[in-house]
Amino acid sequence: MKGNRSSKPNLEITGMGFNPLLRNASAHHFLLLTPQSAPSRILVQVHSQSRCIPSINPQRPPLKTLSIPISLPSRRIVVAMASSGSVQKSEEEWRAILSPEQFRILRQKGTEYPGTGEYDKFFGEGVYECAGCGTPLYKSTTKFNSGCGWPAFYEGFPGAITRTPDPDGRRIEITCTACGGHLGHVFKGEGFNTPTDERHCVNSISIKFTPASK
Repeated sequence: MKGNRSSKPNLEITGMGFNPLLRNASAHHFLLLTPQSAPSRILVQVHSQSRCIPSINPQRPPLKTLSIPISLPSRRIVVAMASSGSVQKSEEEWRAILSPEQFRILRQKGTEYPGTGEYDKFFGEGVYECAGCGTPLYKSTTKFNSGCGWPAFYEGFPGAITRTPDPDGRRIEITCTACGGHLGHVFKGEGFNTPTDERHCVNSISIKFTPASK
């Protein structure tokens, strides 16, 4: 994915192969408990360039515990949001619960082809959760049509998403705070008419949609 909406991404995986396949009375409350996550060496699959870039995920200080009201129509629910690094599994365990394509993108930081994802042009009412661990990431009301070929959101639930700058400083990777699953990249200042002027460019396969109850 690129910060430029009009260009066509060139996708390639180096060293891993690329085999693409194709909740509401008045409020929600999210409890965020975010301790440290351990540093790790990862390969970042770049959305906009045909190469993988090695990256060191820095040590992060613990975030404060806070309770945040989330407004969605009709149903009242309480979700305990997972803390940073709270969902830890071995590679074998992840392979056992994820499809090969989910594993390639969520755990190996791959990218799905633009325009092929299930949620690219989907605008149902509900919540998008991490496909790996089920942590709520985005409200459907923050999703917008960017025309870029991947699902776009202008903000996530506070504390649910971790941002890690790429080594070259050109992109910022976004991952699930709870399990570290790769979501995509976030871009700012592209001129979209959204409250944050940000575009969270997310792989459809990295998320799953839970519809709101009527």
